[in-house]
Amino acid sequence: MKLYVGNLAFSTSAEDVRALFEQAGAVGSCDLMSDKFTGQSRGFAFVEMESAQEGAQAIQRFNEFELNGRRLVVNEARPREARPGGFGGGFASGFGGGGGSAGRGPSGGAGAPGGFGAKRKSGKGSRRNARSAKRDRKACW
Repeated sequence: MKLYVGNLAFSTSAEDVRALFEQAGAVGSCDLMSDKFTGQSRGFAFVEMESAQEGAQAIQRFNEFELNGRRLVVNEARPREARPGGFGGGFASGFGGGGGSAGRGPSGGAGAPGGFGAKRKSGKGSRRNARSAKRDRKACW
């Protein structure tokens, strides 16, 4: 049974969490979540108990338990929700028009009209971007 352990102090280590939950039964794994850039703890962990009975006992015993000055929140872990993947935005086009033809084939376009990276028919996007860039340069003087 996989458990969510929340409200951990940032100073709490994975070994501390594992040692605590081993009091309730055999621990399969203990994953303390940390920030991928700074490496600092994000304040929660996932603990996998060997059996459902040990997991239920750990929830009953350690929910609202105080560890390193913080009251723990212990629940059965929910499955991860599907999140939209990809790079950045939700719209296929609409940012600028025009541009070079680097790697886009002989015509310079990127495929079907209105598709990702397709050129805008009006071409107003590139003019708008140029105007706003000029206005921003003037504001710096």
